[in-house]
Amino acid sequence: MRRVGDVVRVAQGLAVVRSPDDAHPATGADVVDEQLSTVGSVVDVFGPVERPYVAVSPVDGVHLPGLVGATLYER
Repeated sequence: MRRVGDVVRVAQGLAVVRSPDDAHPATGADVVDEQLSTVGSVVDVFGPVERPYVAVSPVDGVHLPGLVGATLYER
């Protein structure tokens, strides 16, 4: 598992995750939380190259506001 980053906000039905460095998952990659529960999948990578943001589309049943501050990982 590789760390994707921390959820910094929720916008337009997506979790916005800030990468800790320039490594980021590919579009379509599955994302899990610390309990290895599937949170969603990557739909976009944007922002500065050094520390991009990753937009994650949630799976059904995921409460997005509860993810703010959580660390997410690529499966």
